[in-house]
Amino acid sequence: MSGNSDANIEFLHLCQLLRRLGFDERERGSHHIFTRSDVDEILNLQPKGSKAKPYQVNQVRNLMLKYRLGETDVD
Repeated sequence: MSGNSDANIEFLHLCQLLRRLGFDERERGSHHIFTRSDVDEILNLQPKGSKAKPYQVNQVRNLMLKYRLGETDVD
């Protein structure tokens, strides 16, 4: 959660985390769109090779902190 490794996060791992947090995923080309009924924001993520884009990792982190996701959501 510190942000030290934002450029080194695997895109598939980021998507897996969001699915485990209860987000619904749909794909349009290379865009992976994540929504959750109790979250106002929509996450639109695209990979950069096999990695997640650092600014998008930051968006996910900020969303997790804002909505306190992961404290009790992850199975």
